[in-house]
Amino acid sequence: MEQKLDISVVVPLYNEVESLPELIAWIDRVMLDNQLSYETILIDDGSNDGSWTVIEQLQANYPTLRGIRFARNYGKSAALYCGFDAAQGEVVITMDADLQDSPDEIPELRRMIIEDGYDLVSGWKKKRYDPIGKRWPSKFFNWTARRASGIRLHDFNCGLKAYRRKVIKSIEVYGEMHRFIPILARKAGFRHIGEKVVEHHARKYGHSKFGLERMLKGYLDLITVLFMSYFGRSPMYFFGGLGTLMFLFGGGTTIWIIATKIWKQLHEMPLRPVTEQPLFYLAILAIVLGVQLFLAGFLGELINRNSTDRNKYLIDKKL
Repeated sequence: MEQKLDISVVVPLYNEVESLPELIAWIDRVMLDNQLSYETILIDDGSNDGSWTVIEQLQANYPTLRGIRFARNYGKSAALYCGFDAAQGEVVITMDADLQDSPDEIPELRRMIIEDGYDLVSGWKKKRYDPIGKRWPSKFFNWTARRASGIRLHDFNCGLKAYRRKVIKSIEVYGEMHRFIPILARKAGFRHIGEKVVEHHARKYGHSKFGLERMLKGYLDLITVLFMSYFGRSPMYFFGGLGTLMFLFGGGTTIWIIATKIWKQLHEMPLRPVTEQPLFYLAILAIVLGVQLFLAGFLGELINRNSTDRNKYLIDKKL
């Protein structure tokens, strides 16, 4: 039987050997000061700097500490997925292991979940200590995510977040989707999403594990998660609709070209052969692409209707 806990702190990490002792001591101090029962779950994402050895040593002094170790580096989303699966707390807090997120924020984040009724509270690093080359791309990315998703959050990327337990048990985080957990949560039916300004610290040890390539991955993942949000259950609406429009455009253009040729022939007007008109080939291309898109939507519907998780629905209450 699972133990009833107030909080589960889920911390994905990769090569953070220097910061782990300080982080765990800080979390423990905050929990004891606020008289909260808790567990800390450290997910070692294939570190090669001795992080797992430190986790094993820390576990001897902190009985509430649990560890998960990956055989290789799978990424932050995979680490969060496994951490969420193992979490037993009523409220689940995620934070980074580099000491840039402050554990002192945990009690207030929990209060917003328990007392204010939020399903998810995302941190907002209003004052950041990252280099400008990291801050401005992040601002642009967050602006794009806000506009595209309609969720009014300033910092989708902030690792410090709080969740009601049923939220993290109802979503699946994969790829690089950890940036878009609020979007995944809303798609799953959790619409009470809040935000809290949190303290951000300059990096004390090591260096950032994320490069500029994460911006490209972020935008590709944003397109993916938005598509899945709107058309994941009905791909025919997207592919079939777009395919139908292209087919109608191509077919209508072809008919117009042929009708124009016949009309000019009847009136003995000069004309160009149909096969010498570039518009004719564009029309044929549109017809072919339209048919392919329609078939893609049809196949997507067949796959979706035979999916094993089709009937996994979130039931909030039963009588």
